[in-house]
Amino acid sequence: MDDEKLLDRISLNPRVIAGKPVIKGTRLTVEYILNLLGHGATADQIIAEYDGLAREDIQACILFATRSLEDTTFMPLVVETA
Repeated sequence: MDDEKLLDRISLNPRVIAGKPVIKGTRLTVEYILNLLGHGATADQIIAEYDGLAREDIQACILFATRSLEDTTFMPLVVETA
């Protein structure tokens, strides 16, 4: 599936969860899915937990986050000391 079709699975609506990006047709935010992945959940576990969710929805969340961060500069969360 190409990038644009994946990104079309994500919706931004100011009336839904204060405008946070969500998987279309759900109230599952991109942030929530990424948090699950970041804490060790697998895509298969997430899909099994939420009826109607597809692997492409998980991919769309990751792609959306990647695109959102492309032009962002980050400062380290922890300063390294020598």
